[in-house]
Amino acid sequence: MATEIERKFLVTNHNWKKHVTQSIQIRQGYFCNNDAVSIRVRVTGKTASLNFKSVNIGIQRSEYDYEIPVSDAWEMLESLCKKPIIEKTRYLVPDDGNTWEIDVFGAKNTGLIIAEIELENINQQVNLPEWVGKEVTDEKRYYNPWLCAHPYQLWTD
Repeated sequence: MATEIERKFLVTNHNWKKHVTQSIQIRQGYFCNNDAVSIRVRVTGKTASLNFKSVNIGIQRSEYDYEIPVSDAWEMLESLCKKPIIEKTRYLVPDDGNTWEIDVFGAKNTGLIIAEIELENINQQVNLPEWVGKEVTDEKRYYNPWLCAHPYQLWTD
């Protein structure tokens, strides 16, 4: 089984920007989600994929990712996915032997910035950079399928 082990954090300031090594434009949409799985299509530059991920909230989840033709992915985003589409720029930031992924959301989720770090095991200790704030790994509303249905710009708290 493919497993993703990841922690999510809010970002407190923009000091991470001076350490960016790469940026990636991402567009992703969600099909039907249920109590067990979320299914998404993602376009990242010149590649595209279908992804199946368990919907349990927390540090460890099952995940399967399959490359598909980019033209098919764009058609799926346009005609099959729930709206709004998730739009974000992912910045890669190395720190202390790890690579952080900083997602700066756009469109209906503008204003939200989340730092994610993938781990090798659930007990792996991570030194948090000074720009990392509150951990939101266990908060459903910071997951992309939730943001698709409940955009950040509509939050009242």
